[in-house]
Amino acid sequence: MEGKVFLGKYLICVMLLLGQLHGYQSCVEKERNALLELKNYFVSITREVFVDDVLPTWTNDTKSNCCGWDGLRCNLTSGRVTEIALSGTYPFLTILKENSLLNLSLLHPFEDVRSLNFSGHLLSGLFDDVEGCKSLRRLRNLEILDLSYNEFNNSIFPFLNAATSLTTLFLRDNFMVDPFPVKGYKSLRRLRDLEILDLSWNNFNNSIFPFLNAATSLTTLFLRGNKMVGPFSVKELKDLTNLELLDLSANSYNGSIPVREITSLRKLKALDLSDNEFSGSMDLQGICKLKNMQELDLSYNKLVGQFPLCLTSLTELRVLDLSSNQLTGEIPSALGNLESLEYLSLLDNDFEGFFSFGWLVKLSELKVLKLGSKSNSFQVDSKSSWKPKFRLNVIVLRSCNLEIVPRFLLQQKGLNYVDLSDNKISGNFPCWLLANNTELEVLLLKNNILTSFQLPESAHDLVALDVSVNEFNHMFPENIGLILPHLRYMNISKNGFQGNLPSSLGNMSGIKSLDVSHNSFQGKLPRSLVKGCYNLAYLKLSHNKLSGEVFPESAELYDLRWLYMDNNQFTGNIGQGLQNLTFLHILDISNNNLTGVIPSWVGELPRLYAILLSNNSLEGEIPTSLFNKTFLLLLDLSANSLSGGLPPHVDSTRPVILLLQDNHLSGDIPDTFLGHVSILDLRNNRLSGNIPEFINTQSISVLLLRGNNLTGRIPRQLCGLRNIQLLDLANNRLNGSIPSCLSNTSFALGKEDDGFDGYGFIYGTISDYYDDVDIYFKPLLELAPLSSQIVVATQTKVEFATKHRYDAYMTRGILKYLFGLDLSENELSGEIPIELGGLLKIQALNLSHNNLSGGIPESFSGLNNVESLDLSFNRLQGRIPSRLADLSSLAVFNVSYNNLSGAIPLGRQFNTFDTQSYLGNPLLCGKPTDISCNGNTIQAPDNVARDEESTIDMVSFYWSFAAAYVTVLLGVLASLSFDSPWSRFWFYTVDAFIHKARNLLW
Repeated sequence: MEGKVFLGKYLICVMLLLGQLHGYQSCVEKERNALLELKNYFVSITREVFVDDVLPTWTNDTKSNCCGWDGLRCNLTSGRVTEIALSGTYPFLTILKENSLLNLSLLHPFEDVRSLNFSGHLLSGLFDDVEGCKSLRRLRNLEILDLSYNEFNNSIFPFLNAATSLTTLFLRDNFMVDPFPVKGYKSLRRLRDLEILDLSWNNFNNSIFPFLNAATSLTTLFLRGNKMVGPFSVKELKDLTNLELLDLSANSYNGSIPVREITSLRKLKALDLSDNEFSGSMDLQGICKLKNMQELDLSYNKLVGQFPLCLTSLTELRVLDLSSNQLTGEIPSALGNLESLEYLSLLDNDFEGFFSFGWLVKLSELKVLKLGSKSNSFQVDSKSSWKPKFRLNVIVLRSCNLEIVPRFLLQQKGLNYVDLSDNKISGNFPCWLLANNTELEVLLLKNNILTSFQLPESAHDLVALDVSVNEFNHMFPENIGLILPHLRYMNISKNGFQGNLPSSLGNMSGIKSLDVSHNSFQGKLPRSLVKGCYNLAYLKLSHNKLSGEVFPESAELYDLRWLYMDNNQFTGNIGQGLQNLTFLHILDISNNNLTGVIPSWVGELPRLYAILLSNNSLEGEIPTSLFNKTFLLLLDLSANSLSGGLPPHVDSTRPVILLLQDNHLSGDIPDTFLGHVSILDLRNNRLSGNIPEFINTQSISVLLLRGNNLTGRIPRQLCGLRNIQLLDLANNRLNGSIPSCLSNTSFALGKEDDGFDGYGFIYGTISDYYDDVDIYFKPLLELAPLSSQIVVATQTKVEFATKHRYDAYMTRGILKYLFGLDLSENELSGEIPIELGGLLKIQALNLSHNNLSGGIPESFSGLNNVESLDLSFNRLQGRIPSRLADLSSLAVFNVSYNNLSGAIPLGRQFNTFDTQSYLGNPLLCGKPTDISCNGNTIQAPDNVARDEESTIDMVSFYWSFAAAYVTVLLGVLASLSFDSPWSRFWFYTVDAFIHKARNLLW
């Protein structure tokens, strides 16, 4: 009997299922036609080249069930469409035609649709607004509307009031700004069932809150990434009494957190105020009264004080993130009272003292634990052995002064993500972490003291491995690619690994980022690497001893974007194998032993924007294709043997950095050459002619022409350099006077374009791995992902002489703030223009080794920022202006070998200069010389009298010798004019000598 009943129930279930399947097999014809019209509309607003990719599964095949088309869901019984989701699935949605509109009238037939998702289209507005309102009104069952990642503005709100059934509205990442329209205020009031509203990543400011108060039914409000500024007032949310989830992160709120007022939001379960500028004491008494609180994120603020003990009373708390603040003191053991905790992050604070994992023994639900401190006195106990109740998925223990891997991890079998970087862990690589945790994806052990790198015996599915900055100094395991074939990110840089790169690297077909730089690898690149790692986007081989030719054969690294091979021992020509790397962004082969010419095809790589080939032995002319790249940002060909002239101009849409110094370039500098150049270094070449009257100089910030054969005057056109920071014309043969109009440059006025970052820091990022916390548990609000990014950075350096040194300044460092002018070692003459005293920004001024005359301008006392002033080896005269002693920044001062006189100023910086600053000026007196000043006369002290007398006696000796010589000569001539035996004998001897000389000649 029971069997019959069971069989009957089974047959009924089968019949019902078949009925549903039968209903599913046919969609409503009216809706099928409407869907095809919707597709045709998207085809009409899509760029022609992508038309074939538009909704390919939506076909006019009568045998095709529209309910099975991509992005659609239907009611299994009625066959009517209940969900249309066209977000992110199709690449064409991000490249529609400009000003594409959404035609809402096309949604007329879909009366049962509950969810519409048109996110990511870059749609800019609604088509046929009146009909659009009618269409939304007809969608009586519409509950979810997602228009995120488009280009809608506030004008959309008046039309949303027709969708009165909405419960969820996503409008994140559009172009919405304050103030809210009045009709928008009314529309929110009419959406009486609206519970979830996402306006993140728009441009709203605080004035939006009065309008949001109309949506009193809201339980979830996302305002992340807007432009909220100033103090946060909870009173602005006074009518939203049903709020449970509130996200105000990534704004610009400052001041203290209004913890007492927050108690008015009695139903609040999740609060995210992270990534703001909240400061002040971590007094959370008000928040601690919200007993329903499950998630609290205050990370990335400026909060100070000790860990708030009252938080330990929130027994419902699942997420607590206080990372990246300025909290001090010890972490309390009472943290163990939060038995519901699943996610705990206290990273990057200033905690001190001792922390024991034993305090967390009751936290049986804990899945993510992140600890670390910027204080050196924070110590996490790693030696005690205990068996925790929790089963972690993620553990991050950075900067915890760990000496060994915590022993309790031996009992953790489900780890996915382990970060033990920046500790003092020594000895062997903990391969047992891989053996114990078969699902481990990320293992980070950067900056420890590990000495032996060992791999497990069997293969593992690890995705990311970072053991950089340790003390490995042995052969790298040959079987790395066999044991860890699924690696997508590997960083072993800054160790002492030796030997050849393993050929098994080619087995890592999915690897995207590989950094083996700063080791002692040698030999050629494995052929398997350039043939098998076809997903590589980032490859860094810098600072090793690798040799051989550079990609002599075709490389199958079709996705390679960043290639660093600098500071190795590569030889030969630049290989043809690079030619098919069409996605390459940065190519750095500097500091090797490359020879031959630069192939013209290097400039034809379409996406290449940084080319670094410096410090090789390349020769020949520079291909013009390198200067004609639309996206070129950096070209460094310095310290080679390149010859030939410069092209007339540089074709790039952005200002370019050109480093061409220390070559054999010759000819004139074209007057149009600075048109799209921000930094130009032509030092130590063979350029000749005059400095041109440059055209279009608004981009140039650094111009270095030292050490060429330039002649003529300094052109007055250089006075129009409004963004110049460093100008070096030294060691040429320039003549004439110094243009007084140099006071019109940015040396005096500062840069016009302070927003332009043209300093040669080429950068980008590549995600090496990305693990969302949703993998481990489902938070109510969006938490920071467990991810890491490689900063793809290429800095350049610029050399400039300051303070008697020829230093290199990194382009992302102090160079941004350095202003310098060097006209030394030329043939400039005339007086120093008094207008140069107006160069208020100048920090280094060098006019030495010229023929300048006159006095030191009194106006130089206004050079308040000058740190180095060199006027040596000229013909200057007069006194040193006493007001120069007021230059508090002056560190180097040199006026040696001039004709200066009078007393040397005293006080401040002048008390630090020694005699080397004043050599060759015998008429100067006072400290630090040994000549004392007495009124307007100079009196030598006793201890130097002999030296001074010796100097004066030598001068007198030369004058006396000349006078005696002239006197004797006149006396001899006078005696010969009288007739005497002596004069007759003289003339006889002269005649005899002349007669004998004639006989010899003839």
